[in-house]
Amino acid sequence: MLNTYDFPEFAYVQSEEQKTGNPVRHTVIVVGAGPVGLTAALDFAAQGLNVVVLDDNNTVSVGSRAVCYAKRPLEIWDRLGVGARMIDKGVGWKLGRVFLRDEEVYTFDLLPEDGHKIPAFINLQQYYLEEYMVEACEKSPHIDLRWKHKVVSLHQHDDHVELAVETPDGIFTMEAGWLLACDGANSDVRRMVGAEFTGQFFQDRFLIADIVMKADFPTERWFWFDPDFHRGQSALLHKQSDDVWRLDFQLGWDSDPEVEKRPENIIPRVKAMIGDDVEFELEWASVYQFACRRIDQFRHGRVLFAGDAAHQVSPFGARGANTGVQDIDNLSWKLAAVVKGDAPLALLDTYHGERAYAADDNLLNSTRSTDFITPKNGASKRFRNAVLSLAKTAPFARPLVNSGRLSTPTPYLDSPLNTPDDGEWNGKMRPGTCAADAPISVDGRPGWFLDLLTGGFALLALGVAAEPVDAGAFSPKLIALGTDFDDPDGLVSTRYDAGGGALYLIRPDQHVAARWRNFDAEAVKAAISRATAGAIR
Repeated sequence: MLNTYDFPEFAYVQSEEQKTGNPVRHTVIVVGAGPVGLTAALDFAAQGLNVVVLDDNNTVSVGSRAVCYAKRPLEIWDRLGVGARMIDKGVGWKLGRVFLRDEEVYTFDLLPEDGHKIPAFINLQQYYLEEYMVEACEKSPHIDLRWKHKVVSLHQHDDHVELAVETPDGIFTMEAGWLLACDGANSDVRRMVGAEFTGQFFQDRFLIADIVMKADFPTERWFWFDPDFHRGQSALLHKQSDDVWRLDFQLGWDSDPEVEKRPENIIPRVKAMIGDDVEFELEWASVYQFACRRIDQFRHGRVLFAGDAAHQVSPFGARGANTGVQDIDNLSWKLAAVVKGDAPLALLDTYHGERAYAADDNLLNSTRSTDFITPKNGASKRFRNAVLSLAKTAPFARPLVNSGRLSTPTPYLDSPLNTPDDGEWNGKMRPGTCAADAPISVDGRPGWFLDLLTGGFALLALGVAAEPVDAGAFSPKLIALGTDFDDPDGLVSTRYDAGGGALYLIRPDQHVAARWRNFDAEAVKAAISRATAGAIR
């Protein structure tokens, strides 16, 4: 139990197929009701798919766990109808400060420009995040949440997956056309299919402690190297909702996790950081060792993997849950197209290609952050300390400071679904990148550009005369500047390099698939066919 939060208890319900013993062939079953699994349920439902979510527990995550959520996942949750509530409850921030000892050496701004609906980051305890998504799932006729359901074995067939599921009433059989594993870094489903999960563990440990305190620290991310209150190690502080603050302390590999988690050992560390005169209560604590690993294939037959079940990174940079949510954003429209018979299986195979590429990018950034924070030899430590010493006065050193490269979307620049550019562009909004948001007006009312990109492919016309294109199930919605929206601040035109006119084909996951300077219906159809792995001819 926590002092600031009462954990809900969700009811276990015996299903009809469990009572009768006659399995029902479900379209999709998701294993795991964490942030990634619940996002999957909401996104599959938005695509018109019926989904069953199985979780072996009956509440939200215990402890705040993940706390930092980046702009792109928040945009995805906003599209799914839960983002605004998260932002309202969370603590928004965009500034970070890095200290060497007790002297500030570097400050960064994650969103220095105006004109964005979604903040750069919010800090919000994971249990709130899950609670809001559970409530949204319960309102959807497409989603069936089943608590106290544990998958104990599975068997794959050509056209479905057969599951043995353990409940308080015993074990029964379920069937799924597709199974999505969102059951975490220690995924049982990954073990059941014999998938490889390779990478490295780092020989260091960190204590994370959530404390409740009234403090006048700004809502920024503060990171210390070798502070006076924790010499020879690193530390991190940032604020969450309800006056809960997250503190991280590097411990070293020789530390005993069970000893370090004892309150009598945590409290002196906290007092050393915030001062003896600041009143606080210890809310929750854990000790972790971090790893950088990923699965060999994101699809094994009819079993798909997402989130920590597919890849695991160190927490510095907030690349765990944020990356998992983007897995779902990539997967949902592809799986829906295949399930509905609108696209070939080859489209689903691009899920691995694009998200494994993103996972490798995250693993690289996470490994570099970890090596900078916890150097493994004398030379690395001397380099790290030299960079920190120079950063205060030498601008060239500041980009080398790495207290965790914070999560940003990985563009799919080399994806086979992209149509290569034709013509001169300024480099922004290249095929494979996420569409940028900007303020707009619709019928004189203020709004946001990304809110126009819902329900499938979109064809964005900026100063170019374009017509609707018939591409069957993938016919794009035509969105024209001056007809469907106005650009009062000029930011859409600026961010999309619309000088002289521009036409963009945008995928259902709000990634750019192609762009042109002029309209050609056949070129648009060819780009849609390419973006759907040849679904239209």
